[in-house]
Amino acid sequence: MPRRSASGSAARANSRLSRESIVTAAVDLADREGLDGLSMRRLAQQLGVDAMSIYYHLPDKNALLTAMTDAVVAEIEPPAPTDAPWTEELRALIMAARQAMARHPWAARVLEQRQDPSPAVMLHIERVLGVMRRGGCSIDLGHHAIHLLGSRILGFSQDLFDDTPAAAAPPPEQFEATMPHIAELAAAVSHDGPLGGCDDDIEFAFALDVLLDGLERRRAGL
Repeated sequence: MPRRSASGSAARANSRLSRESIVTAAVDLADREGLDGLSMRRLAQQLGVDAMSIYYHLPDKNALLTAMTDAVVAEIEPPAPTDAPWTEELRALIMAARQAMARHPWAARVLEQRQDPSPAVMLHIERVLGVMRRGGCSIDLGHHAIHLLGSRILGFSQDLFDDTPAAAAPPPEQFEATMPHIAELAAAVSHDGPLGGCDDDIEFAFALDVLLDGLERRRAGL
């Protein structure tokens, strides 16, 4: 009897399974345990189904990861229209993207490895270009901006190297004799952010403001 009951529960869970419910559960699992804790088997356990039933909706883990990041990008809420300059509107949109990335820190890692933009990412880029065009930017400037802003459009930036605490960087004193400016910088700054060292909110916003200022100068022909 217990076996038949368990089988019946699994069958009912399978019948309620959908692509949306799988992706929602996968995002929740990755939020709690990171990408290293995400597997089809672990996800199936959380959903109370057999792993093969997931493949009916998503053919492989790569498809699952794409759907997960699409769900995260879809969380980005465009700011309400205002009479503010286009640079302020675009800044608000990109900072909203950063808030979404901060809620799901694993998503940036997946997006970095994507070679082609997904539908949700394309829609977000469409919003970015729409803000620029309404602000008087040319198509050419919008094209350059997409390349210039890069991953910042999605709320994160790819660092030159890893300087998080886990990287165990040598102490500043080691550089004092041969690289005094690096030693001075290392001793003076502190970076604590949801996405890791040197890509904290302050540094992200600083770089974004510099880029937007430069784009506005180009738009104005200065």
